[in-house]
Amino acid sequence: MKTKLCELLGIEYPIICAPMGPDISGPELVAAVSNAGGLGILQAQFAPLPVFRNEIQKIRKLTYKPFGVNLLLQFPVGDHVAVCLEENIPLLSFFWGDPSPYIAQAHNSGIKVIHQVGSAEAAARSAQAGTDVIIAQGVEAGGHIEGTVSTMSLLPQVLDAVDPTPVAAAGGIADARGIAAVLAAGAQAAVLGTRFLASDESHAHPAYKQKIVLARPEDTVRTILFGHGWPNGPMRAIRTPFIDEWTGNEARGQESRPDEPVIGTTIIAGQEMPVLRFMGMPPNADSTGDLELRCLLAGQSVGLIDEIKPAARIMKELVDALGNIWA
Repeated sequence: MKTKLCELLGIEYPIICAPMGPDISGPELVAAVSNAGGLGILQAQFAPLPVFRNEIQKIRKLTYKPFGVNLLLQFPVGDHVAVCLEENIPLLSFFWGDPSPYIAQAHNSGIKVIHQVGSAEAAARSAQAGTDVIIAQGVEAGGHIEGTVSTMSLLPQVLDAVDPTPVAAAGGIADARGIAAVLAAGAQAAVLGTRFLASDESHAHPAYKQKIVLARPEDTVRTILFGHGWPNGPMRAIRTPFIDEWTGNEARGQESRPDEPVIGTTIIAGQEMPVLRFMGMPPNADSTGDLELRCLLAGQSVGLIDEIKPAARIMKELVDALGNIWA
């Protein structure tokens, strides 16, 4: 079961918990997955730098195992990269842009670099720039989606484009069968987001977690409606009456008007802030307001999730079932 990617990253099992923002995958979830032999990845980019540093240090208090920190290249990341280098994190993860300006810096500090892409062309450019691990993200994935191709169609194209750089697969994976399928297709790890969103340690709102449990695969939709602050960024979310109401008029959500109505509040990195209509910010545990108006990010794997569990239990069940498949 252990792959070359596991050896490269120092993890026991080829299972990666996707970074989920803005703070859904916080230190508790990251540490729980890493302690169980997988790889947890922190998403805390919207935190002020002192809080961002504290989140990294908190993970180190919770685990001695490898972990990663994810940064979205849609936004300025230079200062956050500097903190990651100073803290000498094990792994630096990027998405939605060109990581090449930061790869040499990371390598000079002994930090491995992971980059998630949605096309074979982007994967090839990233591998040529020196990325250590490529994540091929299929359109089934929850959250922001860079590409338009399904996971099992994209994966072999990425593998051919970046060989011998190791590749992990993301999108539509929530159980051992999905992990086994992408490993059999040539991936060296699987990335699971929605499955770990519905975990005890996830910082998602309890009602949001429950919607994950109740949702079916056809209940998710790829949309650009929630473009306030991040225009024209496709994402997959649970379909709601709000999404249905605005289908066909998604351009309205890209305008980022400062006078959009406030639909609730949230607390990010200790700071309370209003949530405006069309913001692509999934509800965390501190959110208030009508969650039906919020962006409930989720992948098509929701149909495989029927219970909220501790992350360690999720990991054990995945590993045990995967062992039975490969036996």
